[in-house]
Amino acid sequence: MGEKADADAEPYADIVSGAPDNWGVWGDDDELGALNYLDADAVLRGVGAVSSGETFTLGAPIGNPDGDPMWPTRADADHHMLRDKGHFEAGKVTREPYGGWENSDDLVYLYNHGTTHVDGLAHVWYGDELYNGFDAATTKGGIERCGIEHVADRGVVGRGVLLDVARHRDVEYLEAGERVTLEELLACASEQGVEVREGDVLLIRTGAMDLFYREGADAFYEEFETTHGGEPALDEAGITYTEALVEWFDDREIPMLATDTVTAEQTISETTGTRLPLHPILLRDLGVLISEMNRLGDLAAACADDGQYEFLYVAAPLHVVGGSGGPVNPVAIK
Repeated sequence: MGEKADADAEPYADIVSGAPDNWGVWGDDDELGALNYLDADAVLRGVGAVSSGETFTLGAPIGNPDGDPMWPTRADADHHMLRDKGHFEAGKVTREPYGGWENSDDLVYLYNHGTTHVDGLAHVWYGDELYNGFDAATTKGGIERCGIEHVADRGVVGRGVLLDVARHRDVEYLEAGERVTLEELLACASEQGVEVREGDVLLIRTGAMDLFYREGADAFYEEFETTHGGEPALDEAGITYTEALVEWFDDREIPMLATDTVTAEQTISETTGTRLPLHPILLRDLGVLISEMNRLGDLAAACADDGQYEFLYVAAPLHVVGGSGGPVNPVAIK
């Protein structure tokens, strides 16, 4: 792969100096990034992983009365009924136009990154450049380049591989701030008898969403909530930036990383001391999509039962024109 052009002299650029990128690999106007790896052959490899036809949806509930998993500075979904039985009973809506039948309608105010979602390539940048060298100014007042609509148009379909790190460690969930190394990912894959191949969608389970939905929001935030840089934050477990890890993602041509955490990576990196250093290099440099807050518990249990950790992965975020990300309800088909 190519090498990044010289970036502005700034701490993050210094951290990742010399790391690989995919700029120009699929042309100067490309806005799909590593999603280009999922061609027709990759889709067929995913189809070939299906054996039982059992399906698992990975999206989190939206507007759960007990709360939704969320980055602390974001708010839960706001769900309103616009029409229901009460409107007809009160005479505010007439049945006449409908020939006597009634209906309901509702509205949800929702952060694009406020539930299970896909981060678009314009979500993160440094050095005033987005993926493929597009000017970060193209995000002002609405995203003109690398919006999530391009991912929605294409869809994410291919062979998915689950690495169940929590089960590999024989714990219900990883503790706050724990790091998952590349060596541990490879050991987990070996123990599971699965290989991460070129073009695979990589799913990593820490057990975080199982904690949230089993024990509730209070337990989840008590375990992971912290402050960093003076603002509310989370202190989640996960992989983090190293040259070897990034080169492995690049060599494996991974199109998407999906996790069951809010942040997709070790929130405060053990290797850099900064927050979420993988986001910029995956999204901005390699063009690798990121999906967070996936419910992986049921899928993981089924994989452990039959020993099959590969499946057909199918996802398409909502087609939000100019969106920095989009809510999604992925499907894993075993």
